Amino acid sequence: MEIVDCYRVLGLRMGASYEDIKASYRRLARIYHPDSNPDNQQQAKEKFIQLTDAYRRLINVVQPPASDKDSPTVNLKQDRQAAPPKPAQVKVSVKSKAPPLQDSPELSPTDRKLKREAYGQLQQMLKEQRFPRAIALVEGLAQRLPEDIEVRQWQAITYQRFARYLIQNRQGEKARIYLKKALRTDPHNKSLWQEVNRDFQRLEQLELY
Repeated sequence: MEIVDCYRVLGLRMGASYEDIKASYRRLARIYHPDSNPDNQQQAKEKFIQLTDAYRRLINVVQPPASDKDSPTVNLKQDRQAAPPKPAQVKVSVKSKAPPLQDSPELSPTDRKLKREAYGQLQQMLKEQRFPRAIALVEGLAQRLPEDIEVRQWQAITYQRFARYLIQNRQGEKARIYLKKALRTDPHNKSLWQEVNRDFQRLEQLELY
């Protein structure tokens, strides 16, 4: 399960705090625990397991404050039996033309970890051309780290890549929107301007035929 999915499962926006994650898990786990759904235990159990997977994934990225090290507990019996074992971490190596990830000493350890995790997933999504998911991920990260120059670059590049994909699929009007968004997001990036200019030229050629 990807980070963006984990936030969605728990009903949270991308970049929500540890306290929000904890509170949402507690609330939803009580609702969907099999013991609370005697008439539909199997479906409730599947939902409960999904919630627990999402929660465990997120707390590996979003660490609690120093004063709060405890995991949330659900005061219902059998929650340990219903919850699956913690999944193993799998590292995926993905080649991408996106800018390399730089160390950001001004960020907190939690935000650096979140940024690294999101960067790897963004590379994978761009490679697989899952552009709407990539946009949701990078926009959420930009909300969490609004002053991070790298994240703004990733956001602009994601818009530009999606626009190029739209041009290839003859969706010129929508492509034009995302090209403009790319320029507004990172207006001082000369390399991006060059790529966007090429895309506008392709778009004009497309509209001629």
